[in-house]
Amino acid sequence: MSDVKPSHTTTDAGIPAQSDEHSLTAGPDGPILLQDHYLVQKMAQFNRERVPERVVHAKGGAAHGFFEVTEDVTQWTSAAFLSEVGRRTDTFLRFSTVAGELGSADTVRDPRGFALKFYTEQGNYDLVGNNTPIFFIKDPSKFSDFIHSQKRMPDTNTRSNNAQWDFWSLSPESYQQVEFLMSDRGTPRTWRHMNGYGSHTFMWINAGGERFWVKYHFKTVQGIETFTDGEAKAMVGEDPDYHLRDLFEAIARGDAPEWRLEVQIMPFDEAKDYRFNPFDLTKVWPHGDYPPITIGRLVLDRNPENYFAEVEQASFEPANMVPGIGPSPDRMLLGRLFSYPDTHRYRIGPNYLQLPINRPKNEVHSYNKDGAMRYQHAGSQPVYAPNSFGGPKADPERYSEASWATDGDIVRTAQSLHAEDDDYGQAGTLYREVMSQTDRDHLLENIVGHLGTDVTREIQERAVGHWRSVDADLGARIAAGIGLDGSGNGSVPEHPGQPAEQGAGVAGAAEPARG
Repeated sequence: MSDVKPSHTTTDAGIPAQSDEHSLTAGPDGPILLQDHYLVQKMAQFNRERVPERVVHAKGGAAHGFFEVTEDVTQWTSAAFLSEVGRRTDTFLRFSTVAGELGSADTVRDPRGFALKFYTEQGNYDLVGNNTPIFFIKDPSKFSDFIHSQKRMPDTNTRSNNAQWDFWSLSPESYQQVEFLMSDRGTPRTWRHMNGYGSHTFMWINAGGERFWVKYHFKTVQGIETFTDGEAKAMVGEDPDYHLRDLFEAIARGDAPEWRLEVQIMPFDEAKDYRFNPFDLTKVWPHGDYPPITIGRLVLDRNPENYFAEVEQASFEPANMVPGIGPSPDRMLLGRLFSYPDTHRYRIGPNYLQLPINRPKNEVHSYNKDGAMRYQHAGSQPVYAPNSFGGPKADPERYSEASWATDGDIVRTAQSLHAEDDDYGQAGTLYREVMSQTDRDHLLENIVGHLGTDVTREIQERAVGHWRSVDADLGARIAAGIGLDGSGNGSVPEHPGQPAEQGAGVAGAAEPARG
């Protein structure tokens, strides 16, 4: 590691940046402000790094299907597509890896994207998540930096374990997600045999104006199945399109995959004093606190007719929320409200929502005009508002904004800590109380194999220090496995027994490893 003092971060105009980690917000818990030029610059520049494939989630596949409501949820939300039991809504679901390019293998160790579009009567509702209930970071200012650490390096044009662990070990909030990634959940056997999560916290509003916080969990009816690290690596050489092929062939033979939608509901006023920050994307809500409630089922029963037209040109954006659903103060979610539609405008053009795969099923009445590839238009109707010639009018009384109160000075800072917030407690519970012994052993082997290969000693020591904070036994075994305990043999040690019971425990902090 260099002893040279690093240069001060600047904007692309050379102006000193105030923070590398925190967006500009109204108080510690308030929303992100549009005047944060540096954040907008980072996200907008990041969205324009690749042409034409997606910067992230490039390799993937998708299918059409439907969502069916199975339980009454009108006490929590007025969203029309959820308004009655038995109602079905057409959907399109895209699965993907995160870091790999369009031509990469789809069975590699990586989180999986789970992007779902509901074609509702009130417009498109996009729910963009992953196969994990959490993520690596909690502020969008760090997103492009995180992805850069996972992508190819500028000098070697290869991916770097050293860069990945450097970023993770300098971002301890990432360790619960790294734990998921390095477990067998990081190598699902198929897309059909993994769960999907909205990951973020969202707001539901019922017809009476009452507000609730909600998390989405799509549980695979097929059951969780995973590859071991060795099996996943072998499949890379045997069939780099294995997941893509599996989904297509399953649907083609009539074996339609299905997921059960469960939601966790938190009363609006309980968020302020909840023991964890409920809007922190690196945390889960323990199921013992807010038990999952089954409300519907998702079925994929039709393959795309043309991969490029439907899968590659598909756009998903968390900003697309229908009446009855809104955002939360989750900083990552608020950043994505800008980032996703911006990248689509760049990648597939300003009129991407007119493409058949993205076009809503209801009529569009908008004052947007012109731009490349526009083919739907309003004829001679007014192109400005307000107007005196019968153009469309907004109805703020009928369709009010989903909102919450906030105040505070304009600052760049971490969100306020709640009573049990820390970077290690939930990760420790996941290891000690949720994972099976086989899961723990595979996690150890995968971390040792990855952290022990082409990673500098200083970064190894820093990373192991975090793992010791997650669980002392796990940290000690990792240290022994990569030769940091003085043995120098670098082999995975035999498990001496049950893991040590220390660290902050959170009962029910995550999904059972096999459930």
